[in-house]
Amino acid sequence: MAAPHWLTAKPIAHRGLHDRAAGLIENTLSAARAAIEKGFAIECDVQLSSDGEVFVFHDDHLDRLTTSSGDFKKHSAREIASLTLKDTEDRIPTLREFLDTLSGRVPLICEIKSRFDGSIDAVRGVAEILKSYQGPVALKSFDPIMVEAMVHLAPERPRGFIGESIYDDSEWDFLSAQQKHDFASLKTFNAMKPDFLSWYIKDVDHASPQMIREQFGLPVMTWTVRTADQFEKARRYADQIVFEGFSP
Repeated sequence: MAAPHWLTAKPIAHRGLHDRAAGLIENTLSAARAAIEKGFAIECDVQLSSDGEVFVFHDDHLDRLTTSSGDFKKHSAREIASLTLKDTEDRIPTLREFLDTLSGRVPLICEIKSRFDGSIDAVRGVAEILKSYQGPVALKSFDPIMVEAMVHLAPERPRGFIGESIYDDSEWDFLSAQQKHDFASLKTFNAMKPDFLSWYIKDVDHASPQMIREQFGLPVMTWTVRTADQFEKARRYADQIVFEGFSP
């Protein structure tokens, strides 16, 4: 599948058009509505509850954004739906609720979170929900296994790999040196069959994403663009931005 025009037509609001100071929390229906009002595409994060419901939420743990604590995936759908988000009346939406709010009005780029444990259950859950949704949706993940699963479970949806050229942040310490090398060099490119790449702004100018962009014509979106300098870099080396904290 070639990347559709809509994938690069409208800048993508990172986790919706959120502004915590204004009571708009990331990945909520309120942040989605704010992005829709401005005509921006939306990126959201999804993961599974302990009983397999797909929720729109980024963190592995509940502590940062909710009045509860603990590992997200160890809570049931009923428990998650009852939680209150800090500084707002919003709650954690299911993907179904999020899609109902969008109703096809703007594109959605859905990042499927992974614990890098070999499970593709989240891809399976998202694919099932999308069968009844007619709006534009692209899927992506940091985990090559997830992206490979999209080939078979959601072949009609554009898919992308989220990558970095240097996995030097402490959040990646759980990856082996070989995994970091393989991810950065796109070793599983042929198996993933991506329609686009989503690459970290700090190293979007590095060889791997630029080679794919030039030789294969795949669009590169870059994340997360927050400053004027990053915006200018994105203009040179990417075809789309995932932005936050300003209006492009």
